[in-house]
Amino acid sequence: MESSVGKGLDVLMALAHRTAEGHRRTSVTDLARDLSRDRSQLSRGLAAMREEDFVSRRGDLPAVAGGGSPRALALHWRLYADTQELTAHRLRTDGQTALEGMVAETGESCYLGVLVGDATVTIAERVPQDSKQVGSWIGRPYPAYCSDCGQALLSDADDDEVAAVFARTDFVRHGPNTPTGLDDFLRRLAATRERGYSVVDEEAEPGLYSVAAPVRDFRGEVVAALQVVGPRVRLAPRAEELAATALRWADRLEAALRGTCPSTNSRSGS
Repeated sequence: MESSVGKGLDVLMALAHRTAEGHRRTSVTDLARDLSRDRSQLSRGLAAMREEDFVSRRGDLPAVAGGGSPRALALHWRLYADTQELTAHRLRTDGQTALEGMVAETGESCYLGVLVGDATVTIAERVPQDSKQVGSWIGRPYPAYCSDCGQALLSDADDDEVAAVFARTDFVRHGPNTPTGLDDFLRRLAATRERGYSVVDEEAEPGLYSVAAPVRDFRGEVVAALQVVGPRVRLAPRAEELAATALRWADRLEAALRGTCPSTNSRSGS
């Protein structure tokens, strides 16, 4: 027999699914129909979920025939806050594991970055023992239009969203191949979307090369990017190999964020 916990999770997943599909108003009747459950039993279960702050009600549905106004159901905001906090924690812990694996496979410096406004910020890093890196990049912002992972972090955003990110940004030159403006960045971003990973070739600084893979959370939204960074002369000939490694570890990190097993159909094709 299905457990009460399992039934409760099914209700929360169904409510989340309807929200993701764009349904602004979900009633007990809607959920009972979707789950093939008895409405009265489901209503009692939802009442308990409201008491525990899993579900909230909004009186924003229109009146129905015969009087009365059904209440719109929604996941409680605390669930979203808790999930965001858990995602941030796992990015740092499981992200470090991913970076260690990437360094072991590539022998290069690897980083985990997030988007903050129009800049990228490194939240975790791992470098080889023989690295000559001075200091740490953790917490240091860099312009997203030419950073090692900016394109990867913006790969799922549409062009209008990207334009909004850079609405007040001056495209200052940092390397010989720095994008000259928004149109130039969008052209490069289109190639990133096509590949599924970004290649930044002397855009951040002369002689620097990087490959980065986006990392998506339980909502399917890009929340971070794993990157391999190093000298162009060494990394450019290995671009496809490094990309496959970054994509494979991005898949594993995504699985950790979602609490699932890594997909057998990884983006790296391996």
